Amino acid sequence: MIRPADHPAIRAPRVGVLLINLGTPDAPEPVAVRRYLKQFLTDPRVIEIPKLVWWPILYGMVLRTRPAQSAHAYAQVWREDGSPLAAITAAQARALQARFGESVTVDHAMRYGQPDIAARLTAMKAAGCERILLAPLYPQYSASTTATANDAAFTVLAGMRWQPAIRTLPPYYDDPLHVDALARDLERQIAALDFIPDRLLLSFHGVPERTLRLGDPYHCQCQKTARLVAAKLNTPVAVSFQSRFGRAKWLEPSTEDVLTALPGEGVGKLAIAAPGFSADCLETLEELGLRGKETFEAAGGTHFARLDCLNTSDEGMAMLDALIRRELAGWWPAA
Repeated sequence: MIRPADHPAIRAPRVGVLLINLGTPDAPEPVAVRRYLKQFLTDPRVIEIPKLVWWPILYGMVLRTRPAQSAHAYAQVWREDGSPLAAITAAQARALQARFGESVTVDHAMRYGQPDIAARLTAMKAAGCERILLAPLYPQYSASTTATANDAAFTVLAGMRWQPAIRTLPPYYDDPLHVDALARDLERQIAALDFIPDRLLLSFHGVPERTLRLGDPYHCQCQKTARLVAAKLNTPVAVSFQSRFGRAKWLEPSTEDVLTALPGEGVGKLAIAAPGFSADCLETLEELGLRGKETFEAAGGTHFARLDCLNTSDEGMAMLDALIRRELAGWWPAA
């Protein structure tokens, strides 16, 4: 059969990888932050409260006051190339593209904000990607991170006539590739400090405690990451959870409480890292690096160092490269 002249062009089949991170406002300004927070805080995977209860609080108070506060925080860490999270995630995608070459299309998207998942998935399919690996960059699984990222992608797929085949990157909280990369990177950063820390604090993003009772494995996976990293470094670590929001009980101990208590326990020199984040962002740079430092020093601490996330470090990129190659087995030959 001869193909009709008006038949759409069919591109050569390609394999795609879509890196997904949480998201960020487009600018460190209240209007942009409000738009971002509205999308984030109306996600039922994030706020598991009935709309009749939550929405009056959200629209009556949160979205009236929080955007200005958050915009001020974003302004303190904003870069010339934009939001740290967006800039670093884009750089990770570029670095992976260089590693994989032309036979794989590597792109990135944000669950909330831009570039959004729908636009990037649609563009990848239009470019001929018939097999796509969704790669949420969350080492530990949570319904409010990994699951909602996949939900958004699946919603896009539901509207496609011709869907690509899909795989998803599993959580890698205890994967030797991840643990080794974290340990090597943290060891390198600690060795470069001008002081020897009395303690290494590993701060993970907090979630409401009820998510643990509902079956979310996040808390257990954070604890296991910390245990494995401590064993690899052969040093004791403390674990805490940051970014509490609202009146509900959240995972404990809170990072703020731990930073306040440590100097009284004889810990005057502290290094803090955030191994639940794949890229530095507002929560690591401003919440830990600026406010965390103030809290620790106000309590009597003398030396404080915020350690970088894996970002585009050699250790971090080698880990992502290996994880993704493994997940593409059968779709794409290893180099």
